[in-house]
Amino acid sequence: MKRREFIKLFGGAAATWPFAARAQQPNRMRLIGVLQGLTADDAQGKVRFAAFQQELLQLGWTDGHNVRFNHRWGEGNADLTRRQAAELVALAPDVILTTGGQSTELMVKATRTVPIVFTVVPDPVGSGLVARLSRPGGNATGFMQFEYSLSGKWLELLKQIAPGVTRAAVLRDPTVTAGIGQFAVIQAVAPSVGVEVSPIDTNNAAEIERAVSDFAREPNGGLIATASASGITQRELIVSLAARHKLPAVYFTRDNVSIGGLISYGSDFTDMYRRAASYVDRILKGEKPADMPVQAPTKYDLVINLKTAKALGITLPPSLLARADEVIE
Repeated sequence: MKRREFIKLFGGAAATWPFAARAQQPNRMRLIGVLQGLTADDAQGKVRFAAFQQELLQLGWTDGHNVRFNHRWGEGNADLTRRQAAELVALAPDVILTTGGQSTELMVKATRTVPIVFTVVPDPVGSGLVARLSRPGGNATGFMQFEYSLSGKWLELLKQIAPGVTRAAVLRDPTVTAGIGQFAVIQAVAPSVGVEVSPIDTNNAAEIERAVSDFAREPNGGLIATASASGITQRELIVSLAARHKLPAVYFTRDNVSIGGLISYGSDFTDMYRRAASYVDRILKGEKPADMPVQAPTKYDLVINLKTAKALGITLPPSLLARADEVIE
């Protein structure tokens, strides 16, 4: 072999050594980026991440020993989430865990190479995050919150618990695909149940308060809180407004009902975090997100707050109470 050819071959091989060596070091410290759409002090966010971390521990990944985490929080703000996504990508993590449609959409825009495992994402195919559920095809996979069709169930549920409702304010985030998709489904179902729907954006607390107060001036109204990061960060305000104005309200998560909301129908977020640990484990061991199917919820939970129903003067149908997975007295 000529000297020039040897140097070229040696140089090319050396350039690939760091990447090959990195992939072949099972005991090296791995970095997991975490982007949640919540605030850093969100209690439910902490509970869910703890479930994820505990499941990872069972799979052999110990914080500070062979894995470490770098957290970012989007706080329901698109601009902040975009910056946080870019910061995490710059750290070159081995995999990134995201929560919610907004965080995941912005993370996918930030990188097409770093593996992403998402949780609590409405309709990832409809949102353009994956090509199909069975084979995502890109660098992202994970656990979906629901398909948009579930949104129509919330309006049907509102009409069931409060038959006199003829108007519904739909709290949604119009800046993300999921906010548009959920409202479109609710709007399509509305004529069949005799309810007129109108949107309220959830990105600004003062605007939410003003819009709900204006809506409540007319009779026969109810609320639907759709899934969004901004809706989660504003959940205490939304629940308090529903109580103040005596509006029956349906929520997408149990979290709202646990703090005084009337009723929710949706998936178990903590379970998604727990299941996400197995996907992170598989990616850290060499599998590709493109080949790992997106998983749907195994069930949806109906949660009812009886104390709130009594405060609103609502008598819930016995058939609905019998179907409930949890009744808060």
